[in-house]
This record gives sequence, C-alpha cells and structure tokens, in this order.
Amino acid sequence: MRNFLAKTGRFMGDGRTKRQRAGNHKAGLAFLKGFLRHPDLVGSVIPSSRFLERRIVDAAVMPNAQFVVELGPGTGGTTRAILNSLSEDARLLAIEINPHFAALLKSFNDPRLVVHQGSAENIREVLESFNGLRPDAVVSGIPFSTMPPARGGRIIDAVWSCLAPGGYFVAYQFRSRVAELGRESLGQPETEVEFLNVPPVRLFRWQKPLASKQAFDV
Repeated sequence: MRNFLAKTGRFMGDGRTKRQRAGNHKAGLAFLKGFLRHPDLVGSVIPSSRFLERRIVDAAVMPNAQFVVELGPGTGGTTRAILNSLSEDARLLAIEINPHFAALLKSFNDPRLVVHQGSAENIREVLESFNGLRPDAVVSGIPFSTMPPARGGRIIDAVWSCLAPGGYFVAYQFRSRVAELGRESLGQPETEVEFLNVPPVRLFRWQKPLASKQAFDV
C-alpha cells in the first residue's frame, strides 16, 4: 500500500474552536437523520473523522487542483477540508442527492463552492454548465457497495470520462466494491486504509493518463 499521508501524527491535536465544535455537532445530528431516512444513500451513520478528511485531501493532491468535484459530500465535513486545502481561485462542485444535506451545504459561506442537488450519475450533464471545464480531482464518498453494480459502473465510467488528463479519482469506502467495479476500465487502484475513523475506511485512488485530451472521453 502506498502511504498518501506521510506524517499522520501531526494531526493528532485538536485545534477546533467552540463554534467549529458546535457546527460539527449539528452536522453530526443531520448526518444521523439522513442515514435513518435513506440508509442506502448514506455510507455511514457517523461522519468522517478529521484524520480521514486529511488523508482524502492528500490523496487527491488538493493544493495543486483548480477544479474539484465531490460526490456525496453528506453534511460537508470533507467539503470543508477540501475548501481549506484549495487555493483562493479554485472551485469546488459538490453533487449531493440528499435534499437535506444539499441545503446544509448551500449554507456554507464560501464563493468557491457550488452545490448541485442530484445524482452522481449525471456528472457529465452537470459539468456542461462549467463550459467544458474538467476536474483535476473527483472525490467520492457515495456507497458503491449498496447500489446496483450497473449503476455503480455507470458512475465510475462517467467520472473517468470527465476527469482531466493526469487527474485523480479518489473513493473512500468501507468495502472494496468500487475497486471491483472499476478494475476493468480504470485498472488496479492504489489503496490504503485510515484506521483513525469509525469504522476504518479504505481509500482507492486512480490517476488518469496524460494521453487523454479530448473534451469528454467517449
């Protein structure tokens, strides 16, 4: 396994303010309610840990990205981590199917963030409004293990076709279904595990070859 996060220990401290803690508590309650309403659409009953968020940011090489797409951001823990790592002129498109989560994300006060309520399957159509701009990274927290394989395959193919040459597709999952679905068309992913999360999460990363340069791959 390749280590995306070279020095995990430096994130052991907790420098969050009281306001941030209160916001996290509110988000946690919203996450639980979302899981109870739609357990098939929410990957876990507990939001991602800050250790997992940091690892996702490192895996997708966020500081170098100008345009990022996040699929299934939930209540926005990973969204905030991505925004904190992006440059001031970068953009983040969050595609969230849950209307309650989407409403929460739209309350974020950050002009770099665009929230679209809808299915990850429609990523190509959503990106058309960005004048053909292709993401440098796509991060996915949607639970591939709970959806029909055919649908999961369509989402993976759509993500890969839209991704910029040299870009990264990073999926964080509890099971390896996404790797199984993507192996034929994307190849073998780099893989690692974040144990400082409840439960531990696997990260799968693919990088698109630089040779692909058309507007959207067929």
